[in-house]
Amino acid sequence: MIRKATAEDVPAILSIVNHAILHTTANYLYEALTLADQQKWWQDKQTKNFPVLVAEENNQVIGFASYGTFREKIGYRFTVEHSVYVAPEWIGKGIGSKLLTALIELAKSEGYHTMIGGIDAENQDSIAFHEKFGFTKVGLIKQAAFKFDRWLDLQFVQLML
Repeated sequence: MIRKATAEDVPAILSIVNHAILHTTANYLYEALTLADQQKWWQDKQTKNFPVLVAEENNQVIGFASYGTFREKIGYRFTVEHSVYVAPEWIGKGIGSKLLTALIELAKSEGYHTMIGGIDAENQDSIAFHEKFGFTKVGLIKQAAFKFDRWLDLQFVQLML
């Protein structure tokens, strides 16, 4: 089931994010976030009226998706940058597709013009996943980040809504 997240979902979201931080290059942070960090993220989404969706199975949050500000300048107000995270044991089972489908429909209904994703360029599975939804590669920033003792390239993808 895909639904709007509630404040009670924040600890489960935190667990999913922290796994990505500590074990993948899907997130370029180095250290796990605290519950206070994730609650601040949640409050920021609420204040700015940005959605947070969760995928739930047997009353357990198994993935989430959100979008937010791409850049702060007023001219970018019709562009959003999104994130989709799925708990590791649920990857490859269609959860990400359900979340991204719902997120794209929501962005369209809210009047956004384009959706951007920033993906580690080594993550070919995520890039292919996005391409199935019509995202196209629009830019590569070489050696944009450093994590796990190596330089990482950042691939931007874009979907015109």
